[in-house]
Amino acid sequence: MKTSVKQSIKSNMTVPNALTALRIIIIYPLTRFLLLQNYIMAGVMILLSAFTDMMDGFIARKFNQVSNLGKILDPIADKLTLISVVICVNVLYPDIRMFTIVLVIKEMLMLSGGAVLLKLRIRPPAARWYGKLSTIIFYTCVTTLILLRAIWSYTNAILTLSLLSLTTVAMLFSLVMYTLLFIDLIKEKNKQTKA
Repeated sequence: MKTSVKQSIKSNMTVPNALTALRIIIIYPLTRFLLLQNYIMAGVMILLSAFTDMMDGFIARKFNQVSNLGKILDPIADKLTLISVVICVNVLYPDIRMFTIVLVIKEMLMLSGGAVLLKLRIRPPAARWYGKLSTIIFYTCVTTLILLRAIWSYTNAILTLSLLSLTTVAMLFSLVMYTLLFIDLIKEKNKQTKA
């Protein structure tokens, strides 16, 4: 029993999981810098978060360090970062409430889908390309808005709306694709149960 626990701990102590944990830790200084309107440091934190997000998946696949813990932690880190940044951006740009509402609905539906899969004893899938794409678009758009405001003190309602609309479309596309994937997983489970 103790050996299996040690093996489980050892198998989860990987570089990708450490990078994911770092991404979760970064959330606090990121949100603090954003709310203090220290946009340079906020931009640095967002870029660091995006870099660790890209590297954890790459290293996990390249060096065969994919773990069950990583499959759970990675989307949690994504969601926590996304929600934290959106709340901060909502404070700085109060006219984007619709974007926030879409994000919250999307994340609630994703969490509900994951809960349904777990209840049916189906392991939730690892992040897919469309999920990663929506995350990259999110990071790019938010970083652009922050850096424009930080370096050039530039704000533009049309640009803000355009970038956040692009992010919203990407998130909704990701939601549709994951929904189709979840349905396929449930159908596959039902086929196996009947067989």
